[in-house]
Amino acid sequence: MALLRYKPGQGYYTRTLSFIWFLTLAASLALFLWSQLKVVKDNAVYWQGGVVIALAAVFLPLLFWLVNRPKIADFMIATEQEMRKVNWPTRKEIIGSTVVVIGGTLLFAALLFVVDIGFATLFRSIGILKTGADTDGF
Repeated sequence: MALLRYKPGQGYYTRTLSFIWFLTLAASLALFLWSQLKVVKDNAVYWQGGVVIALAAVFLPLLFWLVNRPKIADFMIATEQEMRKVNWPTRKEIIGSTVVVIGGTLLFAALLFVVDIGFATLFRSIGILKTGADTDGF
């Protein structure tokens, strides 16, 4: 029973991608430990390989068990079902929204630049802000 998949036909993509993501984390840990174990003088390659094999022996069954736990699997199945209900925007809508956001950001930046120059000019004229020529070398 422990090696059987929980609801095998459901939530395939979510569980598969989650398993790959967890496996990537485990591989990153293995690579980190591989690089850290280079300082071992005697039989460094054997230590490095042994640690990577031990991590694989621990993480693969753990990840399989984790992805197939009933509560976690039910959550992933429900998530995948909800994602299928989402009304995704078209490419044209995404491009239009991106242009509006970038244009608005540039317009807002230009407005803030003009306001900043205006305040700097005002503060220089009343003597609060001093420029390089007004500071007498300080």
